[in-house]
Amino acid sequence: MNRKDRRQQAQQTARRKNIIAVTILIVALLVMAGSLFAYFKESPETAVAFDYNPEDIVYDRPIYAIHEMGDGPPIPFLPKDQAQPAIAVSEKSYDFGSIGPTDVAERTFVIFNTGDAPLTISRAYTTCGCTTANISASVIPPGKVAEVTIIFDAGFHDTAGQTVRRGLMIENNDPRQSQAEIWVEAAVRNS
Repeated sequence: MNRKDRRQQAQQTARRKNIIAVTILIVALLVMAGSLFAYFKESPETAVAFDYNPEDIVYDRPIYAIHEMGDGPPIPFLPKDQAQPAIAVSEKSYDFGSIGPTDVAERTFVIFNTGDAPLTISRAYTTCGCTTANISASVIPPGKVAEVTIIFDAGFHDTAGQTVRRGLMIENNDPRQSQAEIWVEAAVRNS
């Protein structure tokens, strides 16, 4: 085989390798795109619609959640052979959008007990001192709801010019989701 034939053969081999590499890249991108689509379609950030009446809201032993460190009380899980509670949250995140550097923003969410036993919130706390929450009840019977109002104080400490994300952690006796989370976000303007 002469030089010209070897060069042509090398070029054909290189083309085949390039075609294989491009094909693998396209397949990988399609798989990633499909995975991202599935993730965002089933994202936990998706709002859940609840049908409830004002009389379904429970106002009993309310909780005031602040930023606190350390361990809380043990979670009062029910025996596995009994009916269980199930926590669901109307929205797992909310964006306040653009707010001023001293604004106080608040949003009300709903916690729904979709299970068959009372849902007990043993502890609730926020991820920062600038955020507090009021929960209307610490025990939610099956089919009932509690209101959760999260308050974010942009002036609590200097957050001007930043986008901040703060959370509320809700420790509860749902064996499948013993820590539910609700997150709020705000873009704090400089003035």
